[in-house]
Amino acid sequence: MSSEEKSHGPLRSFGRIKSRTLKPRQANLFDTLLPGIEATDERVAAAVASGREVWLEIGFGGGEHLAQQAARNPDVTLIGCEPFLNGVGSALRHIDDAGLSNVLILADDARPLLDKLPDGALSRIFILFADPWPKARHNKRRFIQAETVAVFARVLKPGGRVRFATDWANYGDWALDRFTANPDLDWTAERPVDWTVPPEDHITTRYETKGLGDCKPVFFDFVRRG
Repeated sequence: MSSEEKSHGPLRSFGRIKSRTLKPRQANLFDTLLPGIEATDERVAAAVASGREVWLEIGFGGGEHLAQQAARNPDVTLIGCEPFLNGVGSALRHIDDAGLSNVLILADDARPLLDKLPDGALSRIFILFADPWPKARHNKRRFIQAETVAVFARVLKPGGRVRFATDWANYGDWALDRFTANPDLDWTAERPVDWTVPPEDHITTRYETKGLGDCKPVFFDFVRRG
């Protein structure tokens, strides 16, 4: 463990926390909407104990995917984690506009939440277009590491699924190596179209349309062995 990890906890896998002043409506939703849907330990535990499926999106960006998945799946509880406050503000607006009542929001790093989840708590996990940290010296900051993949396998139910998407070729290779090395997860792809074409239930995000990476998006789905 590095000195930074010893003194400050895990290395940050994300960049800025806030870049611009929140719009008035978004700032108001932090005070009025967020307190009622914040992913506290008690609310997360209640969601897991409810018998409903619980899905987790790690780094939801502007919240488009999170909100639309919640709208499409009203019988599922979605937990979204995002440390970038402008993204949280955007997600709160989407949630408010759609009148969603099946979303919990954690405006912070997902790792402490993952560590607290009991085994087999989740049915799905999404990590879509996470910060690629493309410089080799920064690869250790990538969210996808062997250790986090092991946590995914622990918190997924048998048959549960995790989806990773990126538009950076090196991060795709990096992630695929670590996912396929885990003995508890199986890659569902059988042919190239299975990872080069967006899955039927995928929702395109605003970030994805910008095409900021160095390759076309790839989508890797893995299933938890029974």
